[in-house]
Amino acid sequence: MDTSATVKSPNFLNPEIPANLPVLDVPVVIATDESLKGYGCLVSDYENFEIEIVTWPLTGRRRVDEGTGNQGGTAEGIFEFWWEGDVLWGRNNAIHDTYVLGWCCDPSEADSQNTESQRDQVLLWHANYHPDGGQLFYSLDGTPFMVPLALPGDNVNPEDFVSFYCDGTQGLYIHPNIWHEGVFPIGDKGEFFDKQGKIHGRVSANFAEEFGTLLRVPLKTP
Repeated sequence: MDTSATVKSPNFLNPEIPANLPVLDVPVVIATDESLKGYGCLVSDYENFEIEIVTWPLTGRRRVDEGTGNQGGTAEGIFEFWWEGDVLWGRNNAIHDTYVLGWCCDPSEADSQNTESQRDQVLLWHANYHPDGGQLFYSLDGTPFMVPLALPGDNVNPEDFVSFYCDGTQGLYIHPNIWHEGVFPIGDKGEFFDKQGKIHGRVSANFAEEFGTLLRVPLKTP
C-alpha cells in the first residue's frame, strides 16, 4: 500500500522514532563516474560546476512560456555535519535548515552526552529529493564521506538505496529527483561546500513511519 500521501512533514529537530525497529543494511559502492551513472557524477572544479535547474512542472495542457519557470537560480553555503554523543546533526547554511540525520545506536538509547560513542555507522530515518534542481557537495577539508542515494520515483523502498563512498578528493553532484539525505563524514565532523536549486522543493520519505525500519549506513573506509 502506498502511504506516501498520508505521511506528515518530518520533524527534523526531534523525530519520533519507535524503539527497536528492524535495521536494513545499505550496500556500499565506491563512487566513480561509472558507478554514479543515473545518480550524478564526481566533481573537481566545484566553484564553476553548473547546477541543473528544472523548469516548473505543468498542471494542464498549456506549455510554460520559453525562458520562464526556471529562473530561481541557485543557493550556496556551508553544509556542516557533526556528532553530539550518539546523534548526528546537519546544518545547511545555504537554505538555513538544521536536522537530526541519524544515530550510531538505537534512537531510544541514544545519548547526546555520550563521550564513548562508537561512530562507525549511522541509523537513518529519513530521505528526500529536490524536484527543482540538482545538488553539489564538496568536502572542504578532504574528509571522506558516505552518501546513501536512490533513483527517482515516489514509490521508493528502503531496499532501493545504495551508499556511495567518496574519498574526499572530489565532490559529489546528484541530479534533480535523486533520493538522498545530506552526506555523512567518516569522522567526528565535516564541512562541505553546498550548492543547490534556490527554490528548494523537498519531497520526503520517513522510513520509520512508512516502512517500520531504519537504514544502516557504515561509516568506515570500504
